[in-house]
Amino acid sequence: MNIRLIAIGKTDNKQLQALLDEYQKRLSFYIKFDLEIIPDLKNVKNLSESQQKEKEGELILSKITPTDHLVLLDENGKTFSSVKFSEELQKKMNSGIKTLVFVIGGPYGFSQRVYDKANSKISLSAMTFSHQMVRLFFIEQLYRGYTILRNEPYHHQ
Repeated sequence: MNIRLIAIGKTDNKQLQALLDEYQKRLSFYIKFDLEIIPDLKNVKNLSESQQKEKEGELILSKITPTDHLVLLDENGKTFSSVKFSEELQKKMNSGIKTLVFVIGGPYGFSQRVYDKANSKISLSAMTFSHQMVRLFFIEQLYRGYTILRNEPYHHQ
C-alpha cells in the first residue's frame, strides 16, 4: 500500500520543515509515502469562502484517481487513539487498498464535492491547529502507527 498526504499551501517555517523531513525519512522505512503540496490560491481576497473551497476542491480532486481510497482530515471526523489508528492502518493494508490518500484542506475546509468523494473522515483533535502543524502531527502519527504495528519501542503505553 502507498500513502499520500495532500495539503494546501507550502510550509514556510524552516524548523517545521526539518521535522517534516525527519518524520518522512523515518516513515520511508515502513511504507511508500508522498507529501504533495497544492500551492495556495492566488487572489483569495477576491473570493468568497465558498468560492475558495470550490477552487481548492477542484485542485484536490484533480490529484485523486478513481482507485484511491480518500480520507479527509476533518474536525468532524472519527477520532482514534494512536493504537486504534495503527489498527485502522492495518485494516486498510489488509483490505487490498493500493493507494490511501489523506487530505488536509484549506483554511475553510472542504467543498461538498470533496466530501462526496471521500471514503471517510478522521479528526486528529477537537482542538484547532495550523494546517502546517497538522502535517507534522499527522506524519508523526503515521510513523507511530507503523512502529506500533511492528512492536517497536517508540510508543509507550
